[in-house]
Amino acid sequence: MLEQVARVFGSAYDIDPAAVLDGIEEREKLGSTGFGNGVAIPHARSNQVTRPAVVLLRLEHAVEYQAADAMPVELVFGLLSPENAGATHLHALAAISRLVRDENVHQALLEAPDAEALFALLSNQIERDAA
Repeated sequence: MLEQVARVFGSAYDIDPAAVLDGIEEREKLGSTGFGNGVAIPHARSNQVTRPAVVLLRLEHAVEYQAADAMPVELVFGLLSPENAGATHLHALAAISRLVRDENVHQALLEAPDAEALFALLSNQIERDAA
């Protein structure tokens, strides 16, 4: 699954997926980023991005991920932040966690029919939170 996250980052942001994978795996060595409730938020700092970048994978089949609640993961939010992002990285993690703690949003993410619907849902949620 982490390889998938790295490939999507590489494709979406035109960055080196091997370096992304290395960074995410280094972070995972500190402890699982399994958030709970079927969500993981693998993240790392990277010199390949100038602002936080996010990818979302909705897995076809849930996978074991050593989450805090021992539930298998079906939604994966990958996050890359610049090396010196500091508080910005923490704010991005907090925003993702708030998003997936909302049961209605969480369920809508699981039920969205395709990538376009996922994107629209997230865009609408971000706009609503910014207002």
